[in-house]
Amino acid sequence: MSKFNRINTLTGWLVFAVALVTYLLTVERTASFWDCGEFIACSYKLQVPHPPGAPLFLLIGRLFSMLAMGDVTQVAYWVNLVSVMSSAFTILFLFWSITLLARKLLDKKDGDLSLGDTVAVVGSGLVGALAYTYSDSFWFSAVEAEVYGLSSFFTAIVIWAVLKWERIEDDAAANRWLIFTFYLVGLSIGVHLLNLVTIPALALVYYFKKYKTPTMWGGIAAFVGGLIVLVIINSGVIVWLPSTAGKFEIFFVNTLGAPYSVGIVFFIVAFIGALVWGIRYTAKKEKEVWNTALLSFAFVLIGYASYFLVLVRSNFNPPINENDPSDVISYVSYLKREQYGSRPLLFGPVFTARPVNSERGEPIYRKANGKYIIADYRPEYVYEKNQQMLFPRVHSNQMNHPQLYRDKLGLAEGQKPSMGDNLSFFFSHQLGHMYWRYFLWNFVGRESDEEGAGGLRPWDTSKGLPDVMANNRARDNFYMIPFLLGLLGIVGQAFRRKQDLLVTGLLFMMMGIALVVYLNSPPVEPRERDYIYVGSFYIFAFWIGLGVMFIYDFLTKLLPSAPVRAGLATVIGLSAPLLMGAKGWDNHDRSHRYHSVDFAKNLLNSCAPNAILFTGGDNDTFPLWYVQEVEGFRTDVRVCNLSLLGTDWYIGQMKRKTYESDPLPISLDYENFAAGKNDIVPFYEMPAVKNGINLKEYMALVKQNNAAIQVPLTSGEMTSILPSSVLVLGINPDEVRKMNILKPELSTFVKDTMQWTMGKRDLYKSDLIMLDIIATNDWKRPIYFSGTLTNDNYLNLKEFMQLEGYAYRLLPVRVPGASDGYVNTDIMANNLMKKTFWRELDNVHSYYDGTYKGSPAFSARIAFMRLVDQLIREGKTAKAKEALNFILTKMPDKTIPYDQITANYVNYLFTLGETKKALEIAEVMSHRAEEILKYNQQHGVNQDTNIQLYILQTLSNACREGKQEAQAKKYETLLQQYMTALGG
Repeated sequence: MSKFNRINTLTGWLVFAVALVTYLLTVERTASFWDCGEFIACSYKLQVPHPPGAPLFLLIGRLFSMLAMGDVTQVAYWVNLVSVMSSAFTILFLFWSITLLARKLLDKKDGDLSLGDTVAVVGSGLVGALAYTYSDSFWFSAVEAEVYGLSSFFTAIVIWAVLKWERIEDDAAANRWLIFTFYLVGLSIGVHLLNLVTIPALALVYYFKKYKTPTMWGGIAAFVGGLIVLVIINSGVIVWLPSTAGKFEIFFVNTLGAPYSVGIVFFIVAFIGALVWGIRYTAKKEKEVWNTALLSFAFVLIGYASYFLVLVRSNFNPPINENDPSDVISYVSYLKREQYGSRPLLFGPVFTARPVNSERGEPIYRKANGKYIIADYRPEYVYEKNQQMLFPRVHSNQMNHPQLYRDKLGLAEGQKPSMGDNLSFFFSHQLGHMYWRYFLWNFVGRESDEEGAGGLRPWDTSKGLPDVMANNRARDNFYMIPFLLGLLGIVGQAFRRKQDLLVTGLLFMMMGIALVVYLNSPPVEPRERDYIYVGSFYIFAFWIGLGVMFIYDFLTKLLPSAPVRAGLATVIGLSAPLLMGAKGWDNHDRSHRYHSVDFAKNLLNSCAPNAILFTGGDNDTFPLWYVQEVEGFRTDVRVCNLSLLGTDWYIGQMKRKTYESDPLPISLDYENFAAGKNDIVPFYEMPAVKNGINLKEYMALVKQNNAAIQVPLTSGEMTSILPSSVLVLGINPDEVRKMNILKPELSTFVKDTMQWTMGKRDLYKSDLIMLDIIATNDWKRPIYFSGTLTNDNYLNLKEFMQLEGYAYRLLPVRVPGASDGYVNTDIMANNLMKKTFWRELDNVHSYYDGTYKGSPAFSARIAFMRLVDQLIREGKTAKAKEALNFILTKMPDKTIPYDQITANYVNYLFTLGETKKALEIAEVMSHRAEEILKYNQQHGVNQDTNIQLYILQTLSNACREGKQEAQAKKYETLLQQYMTALGG
């Protein structure tokens, strides 16, 4: 080993250690929001998460979870370390990749490198690797149990392996490296598909090595060949193989009468046999290229074999078993990610398009009586040509997307977008907002951690900004230093190694802009998506490192001493990662953050024993899964996710016992909720039951597929309908009173029927199942609705609900005047003040981003607002004061800034005699509101304007109620001033 190689190796491990220590110090100690709770739970017990499943990540996560040594509260930390370790190794291979490219700029052998060359090359790797270590998006994923850290590791090691392969002269050894690379690609499929997009660019490395006099057409052919390899793996291995296996299975079972799984076994044996024969034949005939290609393909399959975990574990029916891929048909659907649908890429409808016809697509099979029968067909919608366009970017007609398109493009209602509008959306939103904005976050600066935050340029100072914006911890200005270094690296590569620039440039494009085109983002996403493009940012880190080589070369005439030149270039380059690390530490340090898990526990502890809890999206449900599956917390409560309750597999799982939770009381059979059956139950009023239909009788008719409540579809098939907007549920008042689920003063409101208006709306399958549960339950188990649900999810039953914490309990009584649920102060005070968790939420060193300032903070503050309000109404002022001071202490302004809910606390503080505290909070909130409104007025923006006006109005009213006329007048004056100025 040459002297350079020893230095290169040791420095690489030093950079690895720096990254490892950084991520160890800032890693989250428990389960973050979004998918982390699900991944940790599924790793711990090897369960089946949402498609595509990431089985290799789960297997590695399971191994790491064992290091918790039985302490379930430490499992999340150890699974998070999968990302920590893989991210640190990403930095290691990034360093070695940069030094490989830097050496090529010098065009010298390792043994011929001078001291100055060595320092410059190693300095390049050091600067580029550390810059990526502290880049915003990569650092975010490196400290939580998500797949992106491990996915980045595979991207890094694959690129390094190809660059390493390029330097090997011996063909036999080089082929082994090539096969190893494809094995890594196969393994990476079990984590994330991002790795695959590197293949077309890396094909150029193969071409440039094999052909000493490359041509433009040869390069194009190599790139196209790489695209073909990408298609073979993405569409062939991942999709075509399991789909073909499924067709063999259906043929063997349905046509030949074979038992289940025989067709699968036959296909696997035949396919492997053909592959083995091909490998042996090409070896015998000394067809080196074909033999290497078949071996590489075989190793891709070996890596891909981690997906058998999904099939095996699903057959054990674990509590988390998304899509239930336990047989070949559902398994194929799982692998193909069919539940997510597809987005048009080259040609398709725009958001104003309406289908003129619906054709039968692929059949949906299910097992029945030893056969695979067709349960339904996937619809394929037909549109007129004038409703479609090439390269459709404005395509989504879901939710509020059409209105958002119109707002962004200035289109009138009903106006069809032109190609100009389409391209404008592509460049401004999909490229600008959903890619270049994220690029600026990482290498130029970031405005804040608020949703939609922009980049921060060197000349963007904090002068004149509201305090909440100026002091936002995620406001990081890098003064374009990393970006400029990257530009210098591009220029240096362009002059010295055009072929390498072509390769790195294509890698940058494929993992950035090409992904933007492929993903075809709608006008709004549930959260920021910068983590998707970290591969592109990884390549830019190459150029940041190579910027040191440019400076080293540029200083030649100024500084004759090469070691001095190299040292100075490295020091200049290190300013980038040092600045990024110093600026980014406070908003990436999650070491004191626990409230995602505590929020889940607080929600579960809002429920009575053996409850049924209806929840909504990912951040409602995944933390609950984590605390139940990993920490074993409140496993008596059955969490029922309404986003999944519209699927037959999930309903079937809800009908099974899980831990201490008995099966949910669902009377409908599988035939009533199978895929394609009762997906939507349209409202179709029947005069005979216009004034109301008995819910139990209605559910019985649905179960019987009774023609009395069915109408024909255009296809000729029959479907159940909702014949009345009014539902009636019989109640036995004596039985209800014996259950002791009502406060004594409410028992007088109990009637022998419960009647409410659903509204003239269609029912989705999830609504139908909820109604079935309510009807079948007969009040035997407590039924709760999470306070974070949308209004539609409550089925217009709020008047029959009792708020007991973060959740509403359904009761057989309507309390007069309680349109937003009745507050049971006895239960709620006990739940909120004695059964809740608030670890580190008052720690000024804790960092909470917009996710925590949203639903978790709102849920807590609204719950206490409702509790305090009701306590005051009941004359329990001492208890109300205790509750109000409790939440103000547990969730202080210094960690979770006061919001519009807190503004309502001011009135309660006046009422409870806490005048000084009320005025202090009012002054803090009014000052912030004034700063934000003044900023909005000066800059012509509308960020949170209505919220700040609401706060001023609420404070003014509270001060007037509290006999603080001077303050009330002050806030009223501010309100009127900015309402006039901003048109609020």
